[in-house]
Amino acid sequence: MKRFEIKGNKDTRSGFGEGLLEAGRINSEVVALCADLTGSVRMDLFKNEFPARFYQLGISEANMASVAAGMATAGKVPFIGTFANFATGRIYDQIRQSIAYSHKNVKIAGSHAGLTLGEDGATHQIMEDLGLMKMLPNMVVINPCDHNQTKLATIATAAYEGPVYLRYGRPVVPVFTEPDADFVIGKGVKMVEGSDVTIIATGHLVWEAVLATEVLEEQGYSVDLINIHTIKPLDKDIILESVKKTGCVVTAEEHFMNGGLGDSVAQLLALTLPTPLEMVAVDDRFGESGKPAELLERYGLNSESIIAKAKAVMARK
Repeated sequence: MKRFEIKGNKDTRSGFGEGLLEAGRINSEVVALCADLTGSVRMDLFKNEFPARFYQLGISEANMASVAAGMATAGKVPFIGTFANFATGRIYDQIRQSIAYSHKNVKIAGSHAGLTLGEDGATHQIMEDLGLMKMLPNMVVINPCDHNQTKLATIATAAYEGPVYLRYGRPVVPVFTEPDADFVIGKGVKMVEGSDVTIIATGHLVWEAVLATEVLEEQGYSVDLINIHTIKPLDKDIILESVKKTGCVVTAEEHFMNGGLGDSVAQLLALTLPTPLEMVAVDDRFGESGKPAELLERYGLNSESIIAKAKAVMARK
């Protein structure tokens, strides 16, 4: 049965752009810094309305992070925007020392994350960014699922006091969440109530989990589906409550198996409630060039893989 209505198709980066504009309207201290990718990361809306609060720093990401840390010290709320690969891996030292360690109120906006960057290939398809960021003390890590949730996440990020990594993507994907839904950092969203298996998904894989849930329900299985938009702090309560009921869990994400959502859930369960677990994620190999949908299929990041993992983990109970 159809659980969710598609309200259109939009890219999550546009949700970020709209959210940043709204955050700028709410708080005059919000500023935006970009590394020569204004249109690509959808900072152009903010730039057009608030040109005096927009800073184009060119292809100098490390400098951009350091400038943002200084601006935060002066009371500004800086968003730094570039591709996720450059926003995390390229400038990890500056993020660690000048932002996370110093607990600066800097918002790191990482666009074009994961495999669905597509044709740009492995050098740009970062799939370790969630892990890099969640390992840093003081850092909040957010990975919303569609355009509407990304807009809400951006507004919430601006209001939060402290460093945040906000991850979003390039491809056009279904919009299925409500534009006025509650978004609370650190609180997961129960999307479907069920009792046979828990499916926990994040980012673009939430929609694939929705599709998998519909198929599993048609086949007679009862699915407890959770959207975890905040990787850190992890909503332990919603996960443990679900797993106590179902006795098994599948995680799904567009990220390496090491360091991502599944890794966090596995750690939680190992320490508190050992439970059969399967992960849908990229297993220790780099990406490659291709169309986003083809890459998701090639790397097993789709509803079919979630269904297969769900059946496998239910058999282990």
